[in-house]
Amino acid sequence: MMSMTCGGKVDLIGCCCSCNASSELSFVRRSFRNGYGGNKLFCFRPGSVKRRVLSTKTPESLVNGVSDGPLSVLEVKKEARNSISLSSLFEVVADDLLTLNKNLQTALLESYKDGKVESPGHKVNVIFWAGVKEILASALFIVGAENPVLMSAAEQIFGAGGKRMRPALVFLVSRATAQLAGLKELTTEHRRLAEIIEMIHTASLIHDDVIDDSDLRRGKETVHERYGTRVAVLAGDFMFAQSSWYLANLENLEVIKLISQVIKDFASGEIKQASSLFDCDTKLEDYLIKSYYKTASLLAASTKGAAIFSEVDRYVTDQMFEYGKNLGLSFQIVDDILDFTQSSQQLGKPAGVDLEKGNLTAPVIYALEKEPSLRDIIESEFSDNGSLDEAIGLVKSSGGIDRARELALEKANRALKNLECLPESSYRVALERMVLYNLERID
Repeated sequence: MMSMTCGGKVDLIGCCCSCNASSELSFVRRSFRNGYGGNKLFCFRPGSVKRRVLSTKTPESLVNGVSDGPLSVLEVKKEARNSISLSSLFEVVADDLLTLNKNLQTALLESYKDGKVESPGHKVNVIFWAGVKEILASALFIVGAENPVLMSAAEQIFGAGGKRMRPALVFLVSRATAQLAGLKELTTEHRRLAEIIEMIHTASLIHDDVIDDSDLRRGKETVHERYGTRVAVLAGDFMFAQSSWYLANLENLEVIKLISQVIKDFASGEIKQASSLFDCDTKLEDYLIKSYYKTASLLAASTKGAAIFSEVDRYVTDQMFEYGKNLGLSFQIVDDILDFTQSSQQLGKPAGVDLEKGNLTAPVIYALEKEPSLRDIIESEFSDNGSLDEAIGLVKSSGGIDRARELALEKANRALKNLECLPESSYRVALERMVLYNLERID
């Protein structure tokens, strides 16, 4: 971290980049933004991308004076310049991922050390994936301590990989809001929350695959495909129960209510989806409500719960809830777009599978407004040969995917606005770029 003064106008400035400031000179420049009336500070280092610079003043002064308003997705993209990877996003909480569970059993950790690590020469990737393995090992230990069969089922779903975005989001929001509260370190509750959230998410995936009769998850066999429906249902139930027990032990009634509502929302989302299959009168509002229940509710609870444990004021915790909600909705919309634009190999499941099963998502709802013939095909439940491919073609040609992109962008910009209450920090930058990372999946 580097400190400097600039003509008496800038107090102490710390660069948030990971370069060694003592070995290579960097300089700081103000960058004025059109339309905001404020300014930001950037670090320029030879051979590196432009980076925002963080004031070393107190969090209170940052909130009151340095932050100059919400970014747009376009501005975040300009600042990022290069495509965004998860490992770069989570670099600032890599230590949290590594030290999440210091008391894990050595044998259980060893079982994950033989896995491949992406870009072994890149320190950030090594740290990130090592942290992911600790999260998985911790969850497996909790789930499997009492039942080897459930342990085996849990290993199957955890071993399929995944983004592990939710625990990292908990850490990012925890760190960002801890600055506001003057906390020097995260609490035990912050760390336990990350673990609970990942367990709940995994339990929901197991049940989703049973309900959807999915054979593949991230390119690998699903739990119910390998072990049967009975074991899959029980494994999901057990993980929900275990996560609820650990949640109760946090002894924070507000967070308990918040996370408990998520489990209820999962069920509500499944019921809402099952009751509207092949229903061409489904409204966009209904789709967004269902998407909130099934996806965004958990993210919203994760980010708000992290803020609650930082003991920040109600306005900030509410904004963190809205950030998680809008990010979650944007993620779901992008996932639904990818169901039409990516191959089965890229998706890890058959392309167009949601439409085939009658689950009408944003691209389809928009397409139905322009293509009356699409209604007949969907209501026939794709009984004619080639009708599914015809329907997919109509969704693409009608502009349904483009309008869904616009909806994802709208939710993304709202998520960025929700971050305005946070002080400038590397954690806020990562939260902003998480929004962009999602949209880059459909660039």
